[in-house]
Amino acid sequence: MPQIRGWLLRVRETRAAAERSKIEFFDAGARNLDELTTMFDELLKRKPLALVVTAEPFTMEHRSRIVDFMVRNAIPAMFEESRFVEAGGLMSYGPSVPDLFRRSAIYVDKILRGANPANLPVEQPTKFELVINRRAAKTLGITIPDSILLSADKIFE
Repeated sequence: MPQIRGWLLRVRETRAAAERSKIEFFDAGARNLDELTTMFDELLKRKPLALVVTAEPFTMEHRSRIVDFMVRNAIPAMFEESRFVEAGGLMSYGPSVPDLFRRSAIYVDKILRGANPANLPVEQPTKFELVINRRAAKTLGITIPDSILLSADKIFE
């Protein structure tokens, strides 16, 4: 698990939300393929009803492997990034990556026009998207309510 302040904050907040909701929290924090294999073994022992998978550089690099494991073992998972859903995952909710790139272009423009990067404010994402893979839901035997489908930004059939 990378020791990145934002990541640590997300883990802390997710743990707190899980405790408030009386949901077991398991922080896998895999940083290499051996740890990923160990995590998969642990998940098979725990038999979770569902998972939340964060979008860290390591999980993004190995998203196909992670999604394949979830599908093969019928574990519904919610991801932070839509590329997991494109790879066959069930659903994602998180910042819109295209919007983040568009917004970063504004920063590049300001810097190229002479702004000091240290003086530019840090912004939080403002556009989030819900992406659903209906084929994955069908494979998992999950019926997604129409109210959720109607609120989705993108649906993969």
